Amino acid sequence: MESALIIEFMQQQWLLLLALMIVLFMLFQSHFGDKLSGYASIAPEQAVRMMNDGAFVLDVRSIDEYRGGHLTGAKNLSVADLPTKLDSLEAHKAGPTIVYCESGLRSARACGILRKAGFEQLHNLSGGINAWRGANLPIVKQGKKK
Repeated sequence: MESALIIEFMQQQWLLLLALMIVLFMLFQSHFGDKLSGYASIAPEQAVRMMNDGAFVLDVRSIDEYRGGHLTGAKNLSVADLPTKLDSLEAHKAGPTIVYCESGLRSARACGILRKAGFEQLHNLSGGINAWRGANLPIVKQGKKK
């Protein structure tokens, strides 16, 4: 009898159940998404600590965006050019690598490409350089810190 009540409830409240499933999926994705994707999302403060410990920093924005301001020591290689220029990054495969773009979307895609190429310690700067600027951290523009 109880199973009949549960089925009736599910039929009457299908929209509520759908919303519950979406929320559960989003919670699962936010909690386990980094592990499943093969890279970790990090905040600017975590990136600073990693950079101080010698992490490689890769800017996957366009050259014009890079020239407009970038993180200290960052190598620029646009996400569009990444698949054909992976050999230039070979020396950084085993060590920690921080990847960033303007907002974190292109760098997430770049992390996927790098993971498939065998990079072991990938970190996507959550929020990209926008989050970096929002944390009032320095950027380099034409050789000068800003």
